[in-house]
Amino acid sequence: MIEHLSFSVTGQGLHSITSVVSQSIARRFRGQDGLCTLFIQHTSASLLIQENYDDSARIDLERWLNRLVPENDPLYTHTLEGPDDMPAHIKAALTASSVAIPIINGQLALGSWQGIYLWEHRHAASERNLVMHLSNS
Repeated sequence: MIEHLSFSVTGQGLHSITSVVSQSIARRFRGQDGLCTLFIQHTSASLLIQENYDDSARIDLERWLNRLVPENDPLYTHTLEGPDDMPAHIKAALTASSVAIPIINGQLALGSWQGIYLWEHRHAASERNLVMHLSNS
């Protein structure tokens, strides 16, 4: 089964989507096992499973990636939408456009300290679309 999810993000950073995905699975997979695959339909944002306990881990990831892929690099020619345009595409290429998570007994099989994040690479607030594919085992 396919579900389309939409998220409003306030700008660059890691935005937790775990609760929305978990709630959707709980409605459809009561006590069942399966697989949840999430796919983001954008080239300037990505998906990530990361620590959900200590915010400093996500802050450090964001800072590290911004240092690795800086804005205003003179090599960039794709700057149509501003200085964060090409860096956002590079960041999305270096990270993931999809994640797959097992469903066990109707719940995501995430570890104790794991959460699902939409990683927005642009500065502006925007609407991001995901496709969630759920399959029974």
